[in-house]
Amino acid sequence: MNYMMENAWDREWIRETEKRVNARMMDMKNTGMEEKFPVSLIDMDCWEWPQGVGLYGMYRNYQMEKDPRVLEFLTAWFDRKIAEGGMERNVNTTAPMLTLTYLYEITGKETYRRFMEEWVQWMMDETGLLRAGEGCFQHMITGDPNDGEILIDTLFMAVFFLARAGKILGREELVREADYQILNHIRFLLSRETGLFCHGWNFRGNHNYGKVLWGRGNGWYTMGIMEYLEQMGTGDPLRRYFLSVFGCQARALKGYQDSETGLWHTVINNPHTYLETSASAAFLAGIMKGVRLGYLDREEFEPVIRRGIPGVLGKISEDGTVEGVSYGTPIGWNSDFYNEIVCCPITYGQAMTILLLQETRLL
Repeated sequence: MNYMMENAWDREWIRETEKRVNARMMDMKNTGMEEKFPVSLIDMDCWEWPQGVGLYGMYRNYQMEKDPRVLEFLTAWFDRKIAEGGMERNVNTTAPMLTLTYLYEITGKETYRRFMEEWVQWMMDETGLLRAGEGCFQHMITGDPNDGEILIDTLFMAVFFLARAGKILGREELVREADYQILNHIRFLLSRETGLFCHGWNFRGNHNYGKVLWGRGNGWYTMGIMEYLEQMGTGDPLRRYFLSVFGCQARALKGYQDSETGLWHTVINNPHTYLETSASAAFLAGIMKGVRLGYLDREEFEPVIRRGIPGVLGKISEDGTVEGVSYGTPIGWNSDFYNEIVCCPITYGQAMTILLLQETRLL
């Protein structure tokens, strides 16, 4: 840990670490972990949500480094997958589309534009992407419609793409729909007692299941809303509202950071659950970006950042593998359910850590 502390603010060392994390993500095979779901979550071979988050992390790495090999990997991946076709359309499989919006801006490939237009048409058609209630996107996943269910995950997996597509395609109604979705996910998932988010809401039973304050789910908002506002430039009063929720969440997170490691528990308010890396990386990336952009007070959050950075760095192995990342997680009714989710190397853990490392370089 002392070694990590010494290097935590060395920008060149952080840059090299980021490159290792990114390179490892591009080849996530041989992790030793057996898949638990009928779709591949671990490596980059499948069109699913972990790969979608991973692709975004790769794009962000390319954005800073301009390594042509990374851009070649990304374009080859999309060209191959689009040519193969046959992917099921749902909330989670929309995740790769966010990165495609950026690749379209770089390459101008008409194939990418048409694919975006087709996907957006499916999202906006109520016979395509199902609505759970109040017009909220139902968190339908591969093989399961999740009837009447919304999750905080949906924002990063689908809503942010919709807004980006609206901006690129010149369709303001898509941006407004994205804003509406964020507002309603806050409305039904935010715990007003804590300032943190519950994992899900069910319109059939009108409940938040066990009201569990799941770490990575909260991280989708902490990290995601900073990405969203930076890219979309949402005006008042929505911008003020999203930032108000973000600020309340960030201040709530301060009180739950583990004092010894600087990480957060997989159930944020339950110290008996394990410490989890992807949530911790997302919290720190979002908080650091908030500080850098002037949304959070630097003096107030500097202790959080200085405790947290070495903790996440300590989870990165020599080959760039990010350890201590919880596997795919459906909604549970209690903390024990989340605490029993296994940890393994996985693409979204790599990507969230890349965003954190980049903020460490920029702050």
